Formats: sequence, structure tokens, C-alpha cells
Amino acid sequence: MADAYRRLRDMVGAEVLGLIGFLIVVVIAFSLATPRFLTSENFGSIAFQLPELGLLTLAMLIPILSGGLNLAITYTANFCGLTLAWVLQVNGGVDAGVGAFILGCAAALAVGAATGLIMGLVIAYVGAHPILVSLAMMIFIRGLGEFLTRGGDISGFPSFIQPIGHGSVLGIPIPLLVFLAAAVVWYVMLGRTRHGFSTYMLGSNIEATRYSGIPTKRTLTLIYTLSGLMCAIAGIIMVARFNSVRVGHGDAYLLITVLACFLGGVDPFGGFGRVVPVVLALVILQVLSSGLNLIGANQHLSTAVWGLFLIAVMVIRFGWQRLSLGRQ
Repeated sequence: MADAYRRLRDMVGAEVLGLIGFLIVVVIAFSLATPRFLTSENFGSIAFQLPELGLLTLAMLIPILSGGLNLAITYTANFCGLTLAWVLQVNGGVDAGVGAFILGCAAALAVGAATGLIMGLVIAYVGAHPILVSLAMMIFIRGLGEFLTRGGDISGFPSFIQPIGHGSVLGIPIPLLVFLAAAVVWYVMLGRTRHGFSTYMLGSNIEATRYSGIPTKRTLTLIYTLSGLMCAIAGIIMVARFNSVRVGHGDAYLLITVLACFLGGVDPFGGFGRVVPVVLALVILQVLSSGLNLIGANQHLSTAVWGLFLIAVMVIRFGWQRLSLGRQ
């Protein structure tokens, strides 16, 4: 039995096994607390709510792996959603056609990529700190978005985009399929491509990476461009899910994306982290949120629990590192 466990641990990783075990404990606890937890309605709700947070977490993941941070992910997603909404409104609003929607998606993706590109260029070629650059971009996008919309919502879109946010294929929600496809792309990119290797190297030691011949500036620029592109995909999904868009939607997502990365074993200083544990961490956080909601807990309690989780993860990781060093 012990040998089988060791083989399984070596195959999938100790972090993945630990997260799966914790997820099982959480599911059992909430299933005992309320009979409504183990229902198809609840799991369907989780499957529809997870993707937008998951896409934003993927957008946060690669900057953290490179030793940086992107604080502008939620406002970038919302601004890309505003871009799509503007194109649809210009072309008839609820009467806009498929061509207008495709044009709007292309414009949203371009805006997201351009936002990330600007941040990446400033970080790579000016040498400014990623936190300061992304914070400045967040403030700029928020101010510009509120100026253009006067702080209000934009709604009234064609009915054919609603299945993108609410439809299913073979019982699997379309937003979840989009997120899983994006996660697979990130998994392959980080684990099988030169860019993924360069991303990890940047997070480990940027000076050593530069001396090894890796184009660090180009890699950093591409990292933030891809982060902005993923934000745009999240913004499109949010427009389809809520049939409206505003600048300040999902402010709390920023904290949760960072928490999901750290809970998934990503080193906050960069250089280490994998996609699969981060996806499992996202599922755990979403299950926690759903379970707390079903037992009647206040919504703000979920935020407090997530904050406690972040503290607990840091304490456990510190203790594990000390224990590992003591064994050597």
C-alpha cells in the first residue's frame, strides 16, 4: 500500500494529492452540513461560476511564475468586455449580427493583448517594477472605463450570445469548456515550449537567465501580452454570462486569483508552479464558496475565509520548508 502511494505521489505530485485529499474533505463536510450540496443544481452552478475566475487566474499565473504580478487583470477583462459591448451597440445592440459579434471579439482580444503589451514593454525595457506598472495600468483602465460609461452598465446584447455564457455541450457548460481549453494551452505552453522554460527561468533568476542567452525582455513582453489576451477571453465570457458589463465587476476576483495560485503551490517569488494544482485550488475555492452560501453564511464570510486560507497556506508552506531543511 505504501509503495503504491509513493508511485502515485511520484506520478502526479504530492501537491496534487494533497489538494485532492483536501477537496474530498471539504465535499464530505458540506454534504453532511446540507442536503442541497450533493445535487446536480449545485454542481451545475459551480461549473458555470468557475470559468471566469479560472481564466483570470490563468492570466495571473504566468506573471507570477516570471517573478512579477498583474494587478490589472479584472479591469482589463472588464474593459475588453466594454470593447465588445461598444461594437455590438454601434452595430444595432440587440439586433447586431454574428459578424458584429466576431468583430467585437477580435477588438476585445486586440485591446487585451495591447494592454498586456504596454505593461510588458514598460517592465522589460524601462525596468519598472511589475507591481507599479500593473497598478498604474489598473488605475488608468478603471478611470477611462468609468469616464466612457459614466460609471454605469452597458446591457442589451443579441440573444445568440447567451448560449456562450449559459449553454452546454453534452451536459458540460460552454464557459467551462473554454476554461479547460485555456488551461490545456497554458499547460502545454509552460511545460513543453521554449517560452514556458524561459518563464520559469526568469522567475528563478533573471540575471542568470539573461547571461544564458535567453531574450529576457522579449519573454517578459510576451508574458504580459498573453496575460492580457487571457483577460480578454474572460471579459468575453463575462459579457455572455451576465448580458451586461461594467468597469467595476469582479473587484474581489483579484484577491482570489492570487490565493488560487499560492494555494496551488506557485512560488510567490516566481520560478515554480504548475497549472494542474492551480486548477484544483480553484475548484476547492469555488466549492468552499458554494458550500458556505448553501449553509446560509454571509457572502462577506467567504471573503474572510479566503483571506484566512491565504494566511494558512503561507504558514503551512513555511513550516514544511523548515521541516524539509531539518531533515537534510
